[in-house]
Amino acid sequence: MKQGKGAATDVALISLMTALTVVSAWVSIPFGVVPVTLQTFVIYVSSALLGTKKATVSVLVYLLLGCVGLPVFSGFRGGFGVLLGATGGYAAGFVLITLISGFIINRFGKRLHVMIIAFLTGTVMCYIAGTMWYVFVYLEGKGMEGVLSACVIPFIIPDILKITAAAFVTEAVRERGMK
Repeated sequence: MKQGKGAATDVALISLMTALTVVSAWVSIPFGVVPVTLQTFVIYVSSALLGTKKATVSVLVYLLLGCVGLPVFSGFRGGFGVLLGATGGYAAGFVLITLISGFIINRFGKRLHVMIIAFLTGTVMCYIAGTMWYVFVYLEGKGMEGVLSACVIPFIIPDILKITAAAFVTEAVRERGMK
């Protein structure tokens, strides 16, 4: 991070995106064990606007707030136990989204199609991390079809909608010179 006025701006932007991630977790549609939330939408936008490092810091601060017990996770839950539960792998996958999406956007630019590819790639990695954790937590032997039915398939269309919306929102913000 920068020093002086630039550092204050960075802290403010990271804090803003962390706060938006918290609020977006509370916009939750119960959908079995893993709810549909708007968190990934905010994380996509954060990855494109803040860049890899600051977006990752924002997600890590969010996870830290939840670990210390603040009710920042979906369903107004908090505590380290939430991350050890069924959705913990997806929360860790948020870090992968920022790292992977941010890397792709930094490398290939903030054009609309690049952002969509970056967000899709990050989301696939989040699915993989979350699904692997879900299988680890629920060892009782749901077949792969059952796991994918619970953890991936119901989220594909909502995530495609969030990815598309985040790319257009980021493009609009960029065009207006806000970042």
